[in-house]
Amino acid sequence: MATQVTFSEVKNNGLGYWGVLGFFGLLVLGGVFAFLHMHEGHYTTGMNNQVVWGIPHVFAIFLIVAASGAANIATIGTVFGQDVYKPQGRLSLALAGSLLFGGLVVLLLDLGSLGHVIEMAKGALNFKSIFAWNMILYSGFLLIITLYNWTMMDRRKIAKKLYKPLGIVNMAWRFMLTMGTGSIFGFLVARQYYDAAILAPLFIVSSYVFGTAIYSLVLMASFKLTGRDLGDIVLNRLRNSMAVYLVLVLFFEMTRHLTNLYATEHHAVEAYILTGDSIFTSLFWYGQIILGSLVPMFLVWCRFFKNNRLAHVTAAVLAVIGGMIQIYVILIGGQSFPLILFPNAEVSSAFFDGVNNAYTATMSEYLLGIGGVGLAVALVIVGMKGLRLLPTSLADDVIDPLNLEKK
Repeated sequence: MATQVTFSEVKNNGLGYWGVLGFFGLLVLGGVFAFLHMHEGHYTTGMNNQVVWGIPHVFAIFLIVAASGAANIATIGTVFGQDVYKPQGRLSLALAGSLLFGGLVVLLLDLGSLGHVIEMAKGALNFKSIFAWNMILYSGFLLIITLYNWTMMDRRKIAKKLYKPLGIVNMAWRFMLTMGTGSIFGFLVARQYYDAAILAPLFIVSSYVFGTAIYSLVLMASFKLTGRDLGDIVLNRLRNSMAVYLVLVLFFEMTRHLTNLYATEHHAVEAYILTGDSIFTSLFWYGQIILGSLVPMFLVWCRFFKNNRLAHVTAAVLAVIGGMIQIYVILIGGQSFPLILFPNAEVSSAFFDGVNNAYTATMSEYLLGIGGVGLAVALVIVGMKGLRLLPTSLADDVIDPLNLEKK
């Protein structure tokens, strides 16, 4: 049972704080520069009429999915009554909101013109479109986590009665949000690599991996840079949870590919991704499966690395890289495979029918996506400065004064 945990804002006004904030601010400026360049039109990007979602969308989808997973830390503490996680709820929700905002900004700026954004906002929502539903889910999520965090930070205890109800609402909303993001691809029957309802639960468990990994890195970095105590109890919970989520992702990936291999119509695209000579095959096996999943699981569960924080950081970084690769293979790899317009027929024309679609991202696309990451992290850093998001200590004797975790 955790003792009473106190919170405080970051009080360091030295070169270290402003240096870190300035670094991520430069990433944001790079994203602004990219947007101004892409404002001239999508001809400045590597996207075309075959590959219409590029690198900015990879970053945006990763950030949005990770936001849902980051908020899971608060959910475990509130809904399931896990005392270890309760003091981490404020940072969890602040990070979730920042990641979602960063991802949405990338999506909006990718439209290439602020006029397009304005026209989109003025238009009526088409409720037959999963994109319209996602706009509602994203904006609703921001509202929920704002109110949810208020119940945690309210000193006058006015909102105390709403703490658990909002935690439950947050959990349900996260499921719908991530399921909606996965359904964008799962319901898109025109693309052979997307057409699978299992993408919805795959995105849900993937969000846990992304969110837990990013949260672990932010937690460890913030406590290290501010000189706060962070015990092994908290970190071991996070690292073991991340490894379990990685197992679930591998299970759903295996199920998805085995199901596709059972259906003849998907044999070609599965061969293209799993055994082809394209970059996507190497990224899938060496990037997502080995480097992004198996190696982090080994670093977490190998007894030699028990309580080793460098191994934890390495595992989390690899899980993040593996997650980015996973989204890249799904998004870009799925578009790279040609559309099957006429099944069981040979198609020949001057419009690239039956030809693998090429895509090479430009520097502007990378800068815009990285700018979204920089914006998300910068918002968290500013939030730590202005709000009491960080516990003053998460040492083992604070989290578990009776040493129950070690018995």
